[in-house]
Amino acid sequence: MDKNRQMDNAKRVVVTGIGMVTPLGIGKEEFGRKLFAGDCAIDTIKTFDTSSFPSHLGAEVTNFTPRDFISVKNLRRMDKIALMTAASARLALEDAGMKITDENRDRVGIILGTAFGATDVTVQFAGTLLTEGPAFVNPILVPNTVMNAPAGHTSIELGFRGVNTTVTHFAVSAETAIAYAAAEIRRGTADFILTGGVDILSKFYYEAQTKFHGLSPQNGGPEACRPFDLDRNGAVAGEGCGIICLESMQSAMARGHKPYCEIKGTGMGSSLTTPTGWPENTDGIRRTFSRALKNAGSDAASIQTVFAAANGGKVLDATEAQAYEEIFAGLEKKPLITSLKGAIGESFSGGGIRACALALSMEKNMLPPVVGLTKPLRPLAFVAGGKKDIEINNAALAGISFGGTYAYLIFGNCRNGEAKN
Repeated sequence: MDKNRQMDNAKRVVVTGIGMVTPLGIGKEEFGRKLFAGDCAIDTIKTFDTSSFPSHLGAEVTNFTPRDFISVKNLRRMDKIALMTAASARLALEDAGMKITDENRDRVGIILGTAFGATDVTVQFAGTLLTEGPAFVNPILVPNTVMNAPAGHTSIELGFRGVNTTVTHFAVSAETAIAYAAAEIRRGTADFILTGGVDILSKFYYEAQTKFHGLSPQNGGPEACRPFDLDRNGAVAGEGCGIICLESMQSAMARGHKPYCEIKGTGMGSSLTTPTGWPENTDGIRRTFSRALKNAGSDAASIQTVFAAANGGKVLDATEAQAYEEIFAGLEKKPLITSLKGAIGESFSGGGIRACALALSMEKNMLPPVVGLTKPLRPLAFVAGGKKDIEINNAALAGISFGGTYAYLIFGNCRNGEAKN
């Protein structure tokens, strides 16, 4: 291999492992089987009482046994969100065939996205603090109230000492974390980074979403999550963690490990809206998508699929669908569009789970369906009614947040170490 090619492979960032704790299942085998079968994890919430709320559905993580993944000495110190993160990271490391050793632990890190953090612990901590006073607060709760606690617990559990950063960026927290991690690999500040996102479904989080009228049913009708559907009436709350392992192509080839795909480019952007409002014009989406494509050295015609941000919201879904009509206008072959949120709900840091799903899609040459979509709001090439077999060379992962914040990631096929156009 010539020197220039070696330098190119040192800058190419590939996904070599995935791990997840999700409402659809724990680990890639169960998650993938249910994902492509079009299963839906949304059901009546069982972990807290919703009788005082107009909404009662959620996508909860079930059948998760933390002691299967976490050492006994750390179990007691970790809360729900940290347990999900550490378990997902362990699964991702195992999938990547990576072991933490004294020789590599300082070059292995984590960059994690979380929109709200441990809302269950924070409420418990604040309740005791305000009603009984500081002396009665359980000291174990205190370190878990900070946003970087899940990443910190994970590094302690798994034994690495590299970059350790937490990104809180509304509903694009995970996508932003992944973009940041890819940049760090390219810069050479780490050899191996675990990245993605995590958020949990708590009663406080649920009530907050209800107060802001974000959950289905917003304006009457049956409660459900229906991304891109004419009858959509709001999002359904979800939770979970998705972690991908990033390293350079050079590193993966040296280890003899086959990547799922590579991250070819990223784009960040914003537009003016209210702090809790979803963008109603397409300018920000189109501008950010264009930045990601340019950064990847690609164009709109090269994209075979988009993993959309649509969550069943009236404004978000309409704006995103219109943006894709405009972005892909004039192309003879339009990309297939899917959204996972009809199956796993909206957790706001679900971009980590969706990145894992995209990696699986590129490996298996198939796309999961948009669960809940029966009446498309626009004439786009939605994946509806069942999975779709397709060879994917380039794909876009969409991150769109309330407050007018955007993050797009371009994933590319890198079978046999070569980029596919």
